[in-house]
Amino acid sequence: MATVRFFRHHFHLAYLMLGLLEIVVLILSVYAGSFLRFFEDPNLVSAHIGVLEVRALVIAAVLYVCMQALGLYQPNLRDGMIGVLLRTIVAFVIGGVALTMVFYLWPTVFLGRGALLISLGLAFLIVLAVRAVFSQYINQNALRSRVLVLGAGNKANLVARRLRRKSDQRGFELSGYLPVLGQESLVEGKMLIRHSGSLLSIARKFGIEEIVVAVDDQRAGMPVKELLECKLAGVRVTDVLTFIEREAQRIDVSLLKPSWLIFSDGCGNRGMRRWSMRFFDVFASIMILAMTWPLMLAAVIAIKVSDGWRAPVLYSQDRVGHNGEVFRVHKFRSMIQNAEKEGAQWAQKNDMRVTRVGEFLRKYRVDELPQLFNIFMGEMAFVGPRPERPVFVEQLTNELPFYGERHRVKPGLTGWAQLNYPYGASVADSLHKLEFDMYYVKNNSLLLDVMILLQTVEVILFGRGR
Repeated sequence: MATVRFFRHHFHLAYLMLGLLEIVVLILSVYAGSFLRFFEDPNLVSAHIGVLEVRALVIAAVLYVCMQALGLYQPNLRDGMIGVLLRTIVAFVIGGVALTMVFYLWPTVFLGRGALLISLGLAFLIVLAVRAVFSQYINQNALRSRVLVLGAGNKANLVARRLRRKSDQRGFELSGYLPVLGQESLVEGKMLIRHSGSLLSIARKFGIEEIVVAVDDQRAGMPVKELLECKLAGVRVTDVLTFIEREAQRIDVSLLKPSWLIFSDGCGNRGMRRWSMRFFDVFASIMILAMTWPLMLAAVIAIKVSDGWRAPVLYSQDRVGHNGEVFRVHKFRSMIQNAEKEGAQWAQKNDMRVTRVGEFLRKYRVDELPQLFNIFMGEMAFVGPRPERPVFVEQLTNELPFYGERHRVKPGLTGWAQLNYPYGASVADSLHKLEFDMYYVKNNSLLLDVMILLQTVEVILFGRGR
């Protein structure tokens, strides 16, 4: 299977293999760099550097985390090789700075300046070469499952719309859509498969490994016996909602039914998960507050200088939190005073109410730092759906199915929707973000939280999402 699942989250096998390969490259680069540094007498490696195993693992781990944070293992990355090059450069620069801090705090793993520079240079060049080969390899059919969609109506058309880009199809190769007799066909004609015979014979003819069931009226057009025959013959059979969840890492709420959530894996946080989340939130909020207080002080001074010494620094607002409870969220004020004197309004991209200082604070997420106190108090978590205002929650709950279910977990400073969807300021945008929020509600885990936090670095550096 081209997609595997760890701790509830779906990973593309090709990118897992790429990550493992690059970790090996990073480790071997440390060894190669150390021996090249003392090429004339390799025995000096142990005398001047010491045991390499721990050093190699630490350096590889730091660089891998930085590459993960820069989005270099995201299947939907569409920047091309130029974008990969720029992200890799930034990852290695940040990694070099991070390693300097690691060596200061843990001197026994210091590699030596010359050996480290050679190791980083080698690793950078080899990683780029691996990436160039991988970009060609992943766009071919290797490691991708051949998929047939059963149906060509509304549900099948959702697959065509949700997974239309090449980057969305990194885990599978879509062979086509098989119309169901007596049901409407909405998929474009060139993707339709016209073939007589049993479903199993069609699967064998086209080398199908998985059948996605997207039949609009299952009572009138579901070939149950033929699907069972395919299943027993080793062909995977998947319903369309599960398929979209797996490949797009979102839950299509237009197809969602309570029964699917009830019987599917995931949902709910057990005691250990709740305790680990709370411990992490308290510990991390204290550490980040200790590191960012100079930045927060600078933000206070900038707001005062820009808007006057009597101008308020903080902006507090009611938001809906865990299980629908209302709490006060705190942010550095980024808009003009009395920005909502005419009532609650959706925040807009390039909003005219945003001040010059506020624009900077928003771009680099500095305005969000006071929410660390909300996290410390237990009203928010680091990762979760963004909290919304009560007036908008009431509106969206009435208009969007399952919107209230996003409050089953604590709201977060960052979230899965913020990573995967750009700035949104409408009911339609809220629907798209809800699909990613529902994925998080269903599949949240400590591993997914760590991944979201790492990738938030990319959002800040490249200005994606909000």
